[in-house]
Amino acid sequence: MALIECRHLTKEYVKGDNVIRPLDDLNVDVSSGMFLALMGPSGSGKTTLLNLITGIDQPTSGSLVIDGHEISHLSRSQLASWRSHYVGYIFQLYNLVPVLTAYENVELPLLLRQMSRSQRHERVATALELVGIADRHDHYPRQLSGGQEQRVAIARAIVADPKIIVADEPTGDLDKPSAALVMELLQRLNTELQKTLIMVTHDPATAAYADQTLHLDKGRLVESSDVALEQPVDERETPA
Repeated sequence: MALIECRHLTKEYVKGDNVIRPLDDLNVDVSSGMFLALMGPSGSGKTTLLNLITGIDQPTSGSLVIDGHEISHLSRSQLASWRSHYVGYIFQLYNLVPVLTAYENVELPLLLRQMSRSQRHERVATALELVGIADRHDHYPRQLSGGQEQRVAIARAIVADPKIIVADEPTGDLDKPSAALVMELLQRLNTELQKTLIMVTHDPATAAYADQTLHLDKGRLVESSDVALEQPVDERETPA
């Protein structure tokens, strides 16, 4: 069984007299341990899919099963609890709290857990060491380079040991050397720690780090770079 199973997943918004459908009857499976890149033009549904997988948003219709749990019908409080255990999110613009140190930013997700201070310290120290930023633990975001900020953001995403890491344009605000370092780090998290990683990117060079690439257009799957990623056939439609 796939770690993530999307069946007829649809998301709609009403804007005036128009219905906007960023995801349209999407069927896709994501295997455990996969490093998946999502590509497509702006408005194709990439970030919407991330937000549904992470429980930030909920589908209009369809089914979303993650690790055997149907999350599309959970309440907001249930989703918050589920997300704190299952998902780490890496943002393009880091989303670090400017008045907190690197250590304190990484510690934030653990404050939602029932953990002792010493347990939190051990987790944070390990995460900072993994991303190579332990020597900057007492620095504030303004004292870090863009690449260092993103590594702190990655440490924050992995500190709770989630099964799934999602990254929305993680190199979009970085220069090429910093982007390469960040992508090598994400690749290590996937290969060495077996984290399932789903990444949105517009950059083919960034997508090349992934095992498979899924292409979306107008909310539907149009192409996949690897047959290991399956798009279940909808029996109501005739294959092209």
